[in-house]
Amino acid sequence: MPQPPPVRSTPTPPSRPDASMSLLTNVMDHSLDDGYAEAAARKRAAGDRGLPKTLRAKLGLAAGLVLAALVVTVGAAQARVAAPVMAKEREELIDRIDRETAAAEKLEDSVDELRADVSARQREALKTSGGSDQAELVGVLAGAVEVHGPGVKLIVNDAKEAGTDGDGDPRGSSGFSDTGRVRDRDMQRVVNGLWESGAEAISINGQRLTALSAIRAAGDAILVDNKPLVPPYTVLAVGDGEGLSRRFQDSADGLYLNALQENFGIRTNISVQDDLRLPAAPSVTVRTAQPNTEKTEKGTS
Repeated sequence: MPQPPPVRSTPTPPSRPDASMSLLTNVMDHSLDDGYAEAAARKRAAGDRGLPKTLRAKLGLAAGLVLAALVVTVGAAQARVAAPVMAKEREELIDRIDRETAAAEKLEDSVDELRADVSARQREALKTSGGSDQAELVGVLAGAVEVHGPGVKLIVNDAKEAGTDGDGDPRGSSGFSDTGRVRDRDMQRVVNGLWESGAEAISINGQRLTALSAIRAAGDAILVDNKPLVPPYTVLAVGDGEGLSRRFQDSADGLYLNALQENFGIRTNISVQDDLRLPAAPSVTVRTAQPNTEKTEKGTS
C-alpha cells in the first residue's frame, strides 16, 4: 500500500527586528498627514470649503473683515499722529528740567558767595574786636576761620560688596538693612570719638564742623549741615597727631569702628599728618543765645 506523501509545513518567515516596537512603527508608517489628506478629500467631495454659504453669513464675514481692517488702520493712524506729540512733550520736559537745574545751580552759587561774604565779615569783626588772642581763639573754636596744623586723616568707606551680613552687629538694634554701608550713626560716633580724643577742629569731605553741625541721613545719603556727602568719607582732625591717633583708636568709638571693619568689611584707614588745612565753616547764625554781660558789668562797677 503506497504511503501518503509527507505533509510539508509552510516555513515561518523571520520576524522583523522592530516587531516589539509595533506602535512606533505604525506611527512612522502612517503619519497624521494621511488623516488630514483624507479629511480634505471628504470635504472636497462634499463641496464644503469652510466658507459661509448663505448671503447673511457672507455679509457678516465681510463686515467683520472690514471692521478689523478699520481698527488696524485707525490704530496705526493714531500712533503716527501721537508720536510727534509725545516727542515734542518729551523735548519740552527735558528743556524745562535743564532750565530748572541751571537756575538751582545759579542759586546755589549765589548762596555760597553770600556765605563766604558773611564768613569774611565775621572774621573781620573778630579781628577788630580788640585784636586780642582771645578773639582769634573764639574764631578757631567757632569754626569761623581757616585753621592748619598737625593731626590725623581718617578715611571711612563702604565695603567692597555692600550688603553682606556679618556675625554680631556692633550697631545694636539700629535696624540697618545694608550692613556694608557707612551710616550717619557711624560718622556721628567717629566725630564724637575724635572730639573726645582731643581734636581741636574737624572737617568731613571739606565740610568744617561746628557746635551747630548736624550729621544726618536722607535715604542712603549722609548729610553734613544739609549737604550730601559721597563716599569715601575723609575726616580731617587737627590736634596732637600721634596722641590723637592713639587715644582715638583706644577709645570706645575707635573700637566700634574697628568692629565695623572686621564684621562688615567697612574700609578704614587712619594716618598721622604733619600739616592739615581745614576751611572755615559756613556762616553760623545764632538766633537765640545771647552773651552773658552781667559779670562784666559787675566787675567794672
